[in-house]
Amino acid sequence: MNRERLIDNIEDLKIAMPSFVLEYYRSKSAVPYSLTTLYEYLKEYHRFFTWLIAADITQASHMQAISLKTLENLTKSDLETYILYLRERPRLNAKTTKYGVSQSTINRTLSALSSLYKYLTEEVEDENGEPYFHRNVMKKVSTQKKKETLASRAEHIKNKLFLGDETQGFLNFIETEYDKTLSNRAKSSFVKNKERDLAIIALILASGIRLSETVNIDLDDLNMNTFVVEVMRKGGKQDSVNIAGFAKPYLVNYLAIRDSRYTPMKQEKALFLTAYKAKANRIDNSSIEKIVGKYSKVFKVRVTPHKLRHTLATRLYAETNSQVLVSHQLGHASTQVTDLYTHIVNDEQKNALDKL
Repeated sequence: MNRERLIDNIEDLKIAMPSFVLEYYRSKSAVPYSLTTLYEYLKEYHRFFTWLIAADITQASHMQAISLKTLENLTKSDLETYILYLRERPRLNAKTTKYGVSQSTINRTLSALSSLYKYLTEEVEDENGEPYFHRNVMKKVSTQKKKETLASRAEHIKNKLFLGDETQGFLNFIETEYDKTLSNRAKSSFVKNKERDLAIIALILASGIRLSETVNIDLDDLNMNTFVVEVMRKGGKQDSVNIAGFAKPYLVNYLAIRDSRYTPMKQEKALFLTAYKAKANRIDNSSIEKIVGKYSKVFKVRVTPHKLRHTLATRLYAETNSQVLVSHQLGHASTQVTDLYTHIVNDEQKNALDKL
């Protein structure tokens, strides 16, 4: 979904929301949360409020009329009933006879509601400097996460990483081989965006930054002298991220054609652009996901930008044997999250030993 359409969809959802959700949206926009996250959360609130009305848990006839008192008085049983509803309802948007949404979707629902409740009970201030209410029922609701060991996770993702020479091999494939798989019509689009696509993929592979961080980079955030990029991490923390040198020629090539190829307005500061109706706009999350997906599928196996992030982390750990350095590069507050890469690298070492 392009950025303009995403903003339009957000505005459509905001029209139906109670005032306290609009306050929440403004607050999280200032953090900032990514537009994609805010859009997904607003969709969750829309579904939840629709259920509150349909289940007669609120006397409100429409969403805007749902009161803070309704949320304050919801019980743990009410939330559990909603979760059961999600588990048992027909999958209306899928070509399947199965019922219920996935556990990952339910986890996202609970994450969205937890964020809203935390804002209303801890972060917002009324005229007396107090939150709107204090009872946070979401703290009583458990989230069931998929149980999987790090070794199991490593086994599942190891074949979806471009380790060792494959990193450069992937970039070389896009640059010199990918066009041979295309029709003349598709080739025209590829040629137009080739430098941009290579720069995006090379930057993620060389820095390990997140998809949302990549999208939000402005021209001034990229320092080509020190080869560092400034990004906004989760929680609104500014970070300076080092970039591996192999990405430099791809970024140089893109910067050389950015203005002439996409003709952005002077006020457009986004680093990575896309042309929509002859107008240059900041590229969005879904566009980058499609870019990475289409190239990787032909090269090896379809992967996501997050797998490119995993690739950088695994390669960096293999080179340094330091979880601290990897966690700093990825913008993690602790090394706990980077335990995964030790398992992947150990497996890579085993494979290398088997070839001796």
